[in-house]
Amino acid sequence: QVQLVESGGGSVQTGGSLRLSCVASGSLYSSNVIYWFRHPPGKQRELVGSIIGADAAGYTEAVSGRFTISRGHAKNSVYLQMDSRKPEDTAVYYCKVPLGGQDFWGQGIQVTVSS
Repeated sequence: QVQLVESGGGSVQTGGSLRLSCVASGSLYSSNVIYWFRHPPGKQRELVGSIIGADAAGYTEAVSGRFTISRGHAKNSVYLQMDSRKPEDTAVYYCKVPLGGQDFWGQGIQVTVSS
């Protein structure tokens, strides 16, 4: 069992920056892939990006070049640095870890970008 807790959400103006954290209750290995998803209002949940290993991160086209996923020194933490925010980035953001055939999700955290 893994419990995930996101933090760092809030409101930011267009063009601003925000960093989200995802901390796992148990130890994660660098070989564990960790995903960031988001659920915009009125839309379906969508993938933002993922990281595996120390720094092998991938992003969807919507956020590529603006968002950065990284691991903390403690392998049970992952960050989502969001720069050059746009109003369409407004969403509830989640981290997810697939482990032992199950998907473990955080509770989600609201991020709002105002124009």
